[in-house]
Order: sequence, then C-alpha cells, then structure tokens
Amino acid sequence: MKTIKSEQGSATAEYAIATMAAVGFAGLLVVIMRSDEVKKLLYDLVMKALTLGSQ
Repeated sequence: MKTIKSEQGSATAEYAIATMAAVGFAGLLVVIMRSDEVKKLLYDLVMKALTLGSQ
C-alpha cells in the first residue's frame, strides 16, 4: 500500500522562505548604503552621469 504525502502548504512555505531571504538581503543593502564610502561613490556616479551631457 502506497502512502501519499500531502504537499499542502508547501508553496506557502516556499514563499515564506523566499520572502525572508529578500528581507535579509534588503537589510544587508540598508547597512551597506548607510556607509559614507558607498554614499560618496553613488553620489559621484550620479553626478558624473548627470554632467556627462553638459561637457
């Protein structure tokens, strides 16, 4: 006699795991973005892109 395991709720669990991974990644990005070096690097990159056409 075969026993069939129920997969009910497995999709929900997978979504929960993916959501938690995304939240963890977002938290890591927040920590990185708060550093002064990264802020300066991004600021310089944006300013260079904006002034590229005016030269």
